Amino acid sequence: MSLIRTVCVYCGSSPGADPTFMESAAEFGKILAREGVNLVYGGGSRGLMGAVANAVHDNGGHVVGVIPEFLQARELAYDGATELIVTPDMHERKRIMFERADAFVALPGGIGTLEELIEQMTWAQLGRHKKPVLLANFNGFWEPLVGLLNHMKQKGFIHSDMFFDYRLAEKAEDILPELHAAVKKRSEADLAGAWKVIEKL
Repeated sequence: MSLIRTVCVYCGSSPGADPTFMESAAEFGKILAREGVNLVYGGGSRGLMGAVANAVHDNGGHVVGVIPEFLQARELAYDGATELIVTPDMHERKRIMFERADAFVALPGGIGTLEELIEQMTWAQLGRHKKPVLLANFNGFWEPLVGLLNHMKQKGFIHSDMFFDYRLAEKAEDILPELHAAVKKRSEADLAGAWKVIEKL
């Protein structure tokens, strides 16, 4: 049985300027549904959020949306979700998404997407979890971040013994194979993480 049962997707609540982003988000949603992998995400119905959630839903998959109360109107909470969880704040949203997920995928997005991604990278670097983190590098979207991470390594601020093996995928169909490869040698305990420790950071 695969250890990847639920994927947490971080992505923009806007469609972005490149049509490829919306198309690829929808394609990834179809793949999740087809492979029987659940989606947990930010709960909105606009932009890439809506594209991936609608694709999972429309293809018979399981969608868990987690949205803070104050964002319900702004991001238009997705009423097609199998389960929609409304939280009092961002911290509770992150906790639930972390606990539900076996892996994290960052599609293109803005500052919020970047912040959520970097938080998971930070926790992984600090040894708080061993869940895979993957950048969906559609049309090279994450190349500037990859360059910045390499720059930080070269300048001595990220040490090889502290860094973790994040994954890159150029196309939607490459994402799940990369995640499966990342967890082959990891146990259920490795993927569980330790939220009680994380929330104290």
